[in-house]
Amino acid sequence: MPDQRVVVVAGASSGIGAALIESLASDGHAVFACARRAERLREVTHDGATASGFVCDVSQEDEVEAFLRFVGERAEAVDVLINCAGGLGAIGPAVEADSAEWLETLRVNLFGTYLMIKHAVPLMRTERSPRIINFSGGGRSTLEEIKGDIRDQELLYTVLDGCDAVIHLACISNDPSFELDPALSRSINYDAFGPLVRVSRESGVRRFIYASTSSVYGVSDAPEVTEEHPLVPLTDYNKYKGLCEPILLEEASADFVPVVIRPATVCGYSPRQRLDLTVNILTNHAVNRGQITVFGGEQRRPNIHIEDIVELYVELLELPDDMIYGKVFNAGYQNHSIAQIAEIVRATTVEEFPDRESLEIVTGTSDDLRSYHISSAKIERELGFRPKRTIEDAVRDLCQAFRAGLLPDSMTASRYYNIKRMQEVALK
Repeated sequence: MPDQRVVVVAGASSGIGAALIESLASDGHAVFACARRAERLREVTHDGATASGFVCDVSQEDEVEAFLRFVGERAEAVDVLINCAGGLGAIGPAVEADSAEWLETLRVNLFGTYLMIKHAVPLMRTERSPRIINFSGGGRSTLEEIKGDIRDQELLYTVLDGCDAVIHLACISNDPSFELDPALSRSINYDAFGPLVRVSRESGVRRFIYASTSSVYGVSDAPEVTEEHPLVPLTDYNKYKGLCEPILLEEASADFVPVVIRPATVCGYSPRQRLDLTVNILTNHAVNRGQITVFGGEQRRPNIHIEDIVELYVELLELPDDMIYGKVFNAGYQNHSIAQIAEIVRATTVEEFPDRESLEIVTGTSDDLRSYHISSAKIERELGFRPKRTIEDAVRDLCQAFRAGLLPDSMTASRYYNIKRMQEVALK
């Protein structure tokens, strides 16, 4: 769409609608979004920073009228209406389906679309070549979000029943967060792992993908650290991540296919952003402080872009059993020293923000001795996986997100920093 457009998105809380908000807002369009879930609406609009949100059930005409009136009071005209609101309906044989559930689905998917069009069209102007886009099916994500504790085995039996695969990412992540409460961290990262694997197997899960960490190698002078390198963890976080690996692999059977991934440090922009990881930290400081501070600098760290690691997890769900059964893979791309990463961040940030040409790098001391150069030759050779995105791409994505206002209060907001978030919620 050329120039800035006024876009109305119905069904914005998840799936296609949530993704559209991120994309349209980053392209500079004025977005008005409605959804039934207030909390989720605040999340996807970043509390109004990227889009104007309005709680609305599209199957209720008075609520639709109120939403479009809200839009009309704030915009000269509507250029685009995108209808994503919808439900899947009852799943299963028709003779067993709940008729009331199906009727509600029709009200939202069909009548709701009609109501949005009916009340949005008067706000459109023909001279602006307005558009109406209706998504048929898939407007509401099939992702079911369950708020729970992985230490709760009763809950695990309930939610894992009928699942085909588990991608295990849950943990108290990074060293400072782990050390905040070592007993709590061990209970989540290690003590809960064996029961989770057992419950998964007993519930009929066929594939278990475990995200370990490449930091299990600790310090190594080896030019290429392969999967056969001894694990020499320097911290409890690294130690317990490594100790979980044999627990999983010992459960391998014809009906239970485990695979371990040792990812490099993740970088780049994502909707659930972390700004306590090397590349992301340095980029945040470069853009928002005008100075990059490096602690140490000689430590070598492998990196991988968030979009590459996500694509890997999806691929691992689909590969034949014999390609991954009981195997361990490093997953990284570029190995650089912290000092080299800082130089990359500086150069890329200046490209994105030419007014930062005087951006300086300041070096201090560090007691973080982790340093290793991992080899990802095995995963490329055996699975054909090779990352496509560079550190420069990650920095560029973050710079664009900062420019678009997608990461407000990036230096202080707890949601970007695991240790701050843990302190805030008083996790037990």
